[in-house]
Order: sequence, then structure tokens, then C-alpha cells
Amino acid sequence: MNKRINRTQRNYIIVGLCAILVIMGVGYAAFQSQLKISGTSNIASNFLVKITSITPNSIIGTAADKTEITTYNDTSATFGVSLKSPGDSITYDITIENKGTIDAVLKTITKTDTNNTAILFETSGVNENDELKVGEIIPAPTNPTIGGQEVEIVESGDGLYEDSYESGRLIYRGQNPNNYIEFNDELWRIIAKEADGTYKIIRNEILPNRSFDEANHRSTENNTYCQDPSYGCGVYAKVEGEFSTPSGSQKGTVTEDSSIKIYLNEDYYTNNINSAAKEQMTSHSFNIGAVERLSSSSDDSIAKNIAGEKMYQWTGNVGLANVSDILRASTNPLCTSVTTSYNGSNECNSNYLLDIETSSSLFYWTINAYSSKSGGNSRRTWCGLMDGSYVRVNLNFTSSMDSAPRPVVFLKADITLTGQGTASNPFTIMS
Repeated sequence: MNKRINRTQRNYIIVGLCAILVIMGVGYAAFQSQLKISGTSNIASNFLVKITSITPNSIIGTAADKTEITTYNDTSATFGVSLKSPGDSITYDITIENKGTIDAVLKTITKTDTNNTAILFETSGVNENDELKVGEIIPAPTNPTIGGQEVEIVESGDGLYEDSYESGRLIYRGQNPNNYIEFNDELWRIIAKEADGTYKIIRNEILPNRSFDEANHRSTENNTYCQDPSYGCGVYAKVEGEFSTPSGSQKGTVTEDSSIKIYLNEDYYTNNINSAAKEQMTSHSFNIGAVERLSSSSDDSIAKNIAGEKMYQWTGNVGLANVSDILRASTNPLCTSVTTSYNGSNECNSNYLLDIETSSSLFYWTINAYSSKSGGNSRRTWCGLMDGSYVRVNLNFTSSMDSAPRPVVFLKADITLTGQGTASNPFTIMS
């Protein structure tokens, strides 16, 4: 159960002109309070009740939150507030969550009031002896949560959307939604909150160019799907049985991994992802099936593209974006399929996964092989163009037309985030 415990408020009100002179005389003092939570557990169970976020809300008058003072840890919250005029007030919403394996009771709420009688300090929304069920969150969210923070669902413009193609999945769409997250001491972007609660994220910057599959890395003897080993092969990882394009126009075995899959999950994962980031990640399944370009865009759809991707899965640590991730990130209603994107140039714009300002064309690999109903081409792989607005295909062998890896990983479902998701104040994972 993933409820959310009700709302705790902190109100500071200046009630007279006399008091104003006192407050200004001491120079915007910080008024602090603490919310204390304690409980009991037995050896066989895990007791974990904690504060997971604090958000200033309902700011009245000239009151201002002092962000450098307002902090929290598992069981206490500290607030810094500047009050300047009569009637100034501010409310703080505190989220408390029972992340343990046993029900808990909120035994005590301890607050430290200021000695200034002009300040009125109140709490509400949670009371001593309130019961917190396993998984319960107070206050109960009215919007979906990203890392414990409520994020409003939008229906137009940049922001968080309900995925139209996969139930229970939330995706970010638009030119520049607030989906920045600090991970591995770098900026990444949240692509989606999956139905299983995990977070699919992509590195904001691409890595140096590298072939998807090096020449002669996989032989046709062991990989009959691959037509010409000197050009590499467009399938990310080996699969059981036979690999087939959606229409069945091309079939064969793929018994060896691609060069880029080996690089990302061995060299890159080992040497470029720090230990703290590895603890925040989780191994996850990636859809690695082929995406088919049809002769007419009217015959194609994003739903068909997703179905092709889902024909085969690989489970591991580091992958690449799906073609459908890029298509779904666009808010342009003309972006209806990979065929539309391939044939056009602007249909899939308004898209943070494509519209990145660069001085030159930058291509990055997706995880899906390219195919066409007329015959396919196993050595090709779909990729995104980062200074334009379309998805195209690229050859796999090392050349001047090579693309770059843009790593994708999954974060654990139980992470807690602070921050606002902007480039200057990205989501930050609480340790």
C-alpha cells in the first residue's frame, strides 16, 4: 500500500506592529522546530518510519523560506523562516512514510517554539498516537509521486504524463520538462516511472562515439540473423531461440552480445559508475526487439513500434533508450510512429530527447534494431538525432557516421528525492 500520511503544517504569524520591530531588530531570525518520531520493533521485523520530504506551501505576505536552513532527516524537520510584516505566515507540508515491515504508532511530536510571543506556531494533520500502516504515507497524495514528491499530471505542454500505451506508467514529455536528476555525480533525465515503481533514466550528455557492433565481432556461423559480419549486427544482446523482425521478413539466431552491450555493462559500469550510484540502481529488463519501418506512415503506429520492441527482452544493468521512448517524449501530435519520424524532419519535435542545442549533428544509439517490411537490414540500428527532431537509422561499423552511446539505467523503486527537477535544482537522491 502506498498511501501518504496526512499533512503537517507549520504556521508562523506576526500579530502586531510592536512585534515587527522586535523581529527586524534581530535581523530575520530563523525559527526552528523539530518533528520527532519513535517506535518499537522486534528482532524479526524492520521498523522504519521516516520523513521523506518538506515543501514550503501557502506563503502569505512577505514571508520567505530560508532554504539554507530548512532541512530534514529521518525523524526531525528544521525550518528557517523570514517574517517581515504583520500577517505574514508560511505553511510547511511534511511527508512521513512507513517504509518498514510492521505497523507503527506515532508516539510523540516534539516541537521547539521560539520564545518570541509574537510568533504563533501550530501543527495539524497528524497527531500523537496516530497509527501508520506498512507502506502508508501522510498526507495521502492527490497526485502521483516521483521519489516521494507529488508531481502534477499534465495534459499539454512540458511535464509528467500518464503513458497512453502502458497502464500504470508515467512518462516525461515536451521540450524541457523538469525531469533532471543528479545521478553518478552527473545530470541525467528521468524518462519514466515504470509500473513496477522503478525509474528509467538516461544520461543527459552522450558518451564519445563508438560503433554499436564492431566489424567482425559476431560471425554469421553463430549469428545467422546477421547478414554481413564486417558491418556488425543490429541486435543489442543474444536471445534464446530465433530472433525475428515483427513481420517475419528476417529471422535467425543471435547467440552473442553486441560490442556496445559488452562495453556498457563491463568497462563503463565498472569504471564509470561510482559505488553510491550502483547501490541506487537495479538490474532491469530492456525491450530489445526490432522496430519496423513501414512503406506508409498511415499503416504504422507507436503501439506497433512498442510491440516490436517487446518481442525480445534482455535483463542487465546498463542499456540504451528505446525508439518508443523518443517517440513518446514528443508533444507534437504529428509524431505518430517511427515511420512518420523517419520520413519527416519536424514531426517529433518538442522533445527533450531530441531537441538538444548543439553546434553539429550528434547521433546516439537506441537499443532497437532497424527493420523494414520489404526486407530489413540487420546491420542497422535506430538512433536519435540530437540537433534535430527525428529518429533515423545508422550503420554499425566504425566510421565517420558512427553514433554515440547514451546510457540508460533503472533506479530502485524506493528511492527518495529532493529538489525540483530543474537543470539548476535537479532531483537529488537521498542517501
